[in-house]
Amino acid sequence: MLDQIGKVLIVAGAVIALFGLVLLLAGRVPFFGKLPGDLVFRGRHVTIYVPLVTMLLISLAVTILLNLFGRGR
Repeated sequence: MLDQIGKVLIVAGAVIALFGLVLLLAGRVPFFGKLPGDLVFRGRHVTIYVPLVTMLLISLAVTILLNLFGRGR
């Protein structure tokens, strides 16, 4: 039981570290969040940003990676 909890914690830590690395590097990709289809609404005191195309591309990339590496069974 404790060994399973330990494995889950290690995997969760690795996922969090990987997500942090992606967030650090995302600002250096020039087109990230500025693709055609990403919506920006600017008002007097508020800006609403909806990155539709960026989210679709990230979803597609994650789906492809999970299908490539998750089919080990």
